[in-house]
Amino acid sequence: MSKTRLLLLDDHTLFRAMFSRLLGTDSDFQVIADCSSIPEALVVISQQPVDLVLLDFDLGKRETGFQFIQQARAAGYDGRIFIVTAGMTDADYVAALGLGVCGLFLKHSSPELLLEAIHKVMAGQTWIDQRCIQGLADAISHTSASPKQNELTEREKQVLKGVFTGLSNKEIGTQLNISEASVKSALQQLFTKTGVRTRSQLVRVALEEYGAVWGPL
Repeated sequence: MSKTRLLLLDDHTLFRAMFSRLLGTDSDFQVIADCSSIPEALVVISQQPVDLVLLDFDLGKRETGFQFIQQARAAGYDGRIFIVTAGMTDADYVAALGLGVCGLFLKHSSPELLLEAIHKVMAGQTWIDQRCIQGLADAISHTSASPKQNELTEREKQVLKGVFTGLSNKEIGTQLNISEASVKSALQQLFTKTGVRTRSQLVRVALEEYGAVWGPL
């Protein structure tokens, strides 16, 4: 089985060294480069395959991770990009997901959690740090409503809100005072309407398309 090829882009030497050592403890990962600047990272992805970029948001010298994402995509990079950051504004969280990142991870989380998160995003899931959730909800509640909101029933909106906040089907049912079967039925309708297959993919659609229908959590 081939290893996941990782590129680290962070302007802090200490963090890159720490991440490299941590990722080296997992036999599924191979760190092919650790870069301190956008130009350096762009050279790497132009010369060899990279499956996942672990991207810091604040890259110093007035550069941000958004600039790397835009330049990398323009250069033809189609791999996954996972933001690992000390912090961003709520609006930046929303913007990052809109640019197609596969997740948001805060640096003060545990090393074990980072390894778990990388495995999950490489399996096709979207990882959103729980501490980003409220900020995301607050930010998107002030955006203009998407035309797609009219396609959702009130029950579907309620279930979608539960999925967004990380509740299980049983917990959503308890919160809404409905059966777990009713929750599953609403989820199936949401999957059909949004064209996704998993709850993690539904979270991404919820943030990008339907956030404005909820209001603050």
